[in-house]
Amino acid sequence: MSDFPNDIYTEPAASPDTLANLGPLRPMAGIWTSAQGLDVNPKPAGPERQPYVERIELQPIDAQTNGPQLLYGLRYHTHIVKPGEVETLHDQVGYWLWEPATGTVIQTLSIPRGQSAMAIGHAAADAKSFRLEAVRGSTVNGISSNPFLEYGFRTDGFTITVTIHDDGTWSYEQQTTLTIRGQTEPFPHTDRNTLVKIGDPTPNPRAR
Repeated sequence: MSDFPNDIYTEPAASPDTLANLGPLRPMAGIWTSAQGLDVNPKPAGPERQPYVERIELQPIDAQTNGPQLLYGLRYHTHIVKPGEVETLHDQVGYWLWEPATGTVIQTLSIPRGQSAMAIGHAAADAKSFRLEAVRGSTVNGISSNPFLEYGFRTDGFTITVTIHDDGTWSYEQQTTLTIRGQTEPFPHTDRNTLVKIGDPTPNPRAR
């Protein structure tokens, strides 16, 4: 039995001001950067520790409805390079979503290596930290990879923990659990960074 209503069509009234209705995501809205990122990734000789420079933009979108379900969110773009270089190390786009009625936080993500995922967690509206998870094989919070990644670097799980700090910064720690062809033990591919704000968010179209 689900907690969903029998009426799956009727839409609720939505606020035009997304920024005021983002719950725990509100402090993340805006443009952010940091040169303090650290990526621990797999290499043939063993784990490599790679510093990185990150820029991430999170902009509010108009409220979204799926019948009675109401979501407020941020559209984001993350761009990462190695220190002193211009070539892209990592590029990622997607949405951070907040469902006030259930306290659900969702991150959708897509990268140009042919992979996408949706991670889900729960938090209070004023939470300063929250954790989301995606799992290979799930039809809800799942992971989809192109055939080569599934063959050589299979992603079995993904977690991200976000922490909002009192000084106005926010940080994340994420782990991508990989089963790598030829290795007997799963590899914990980790990334972490603390972001500093360099620009305010642009109000969502309806709010303007």
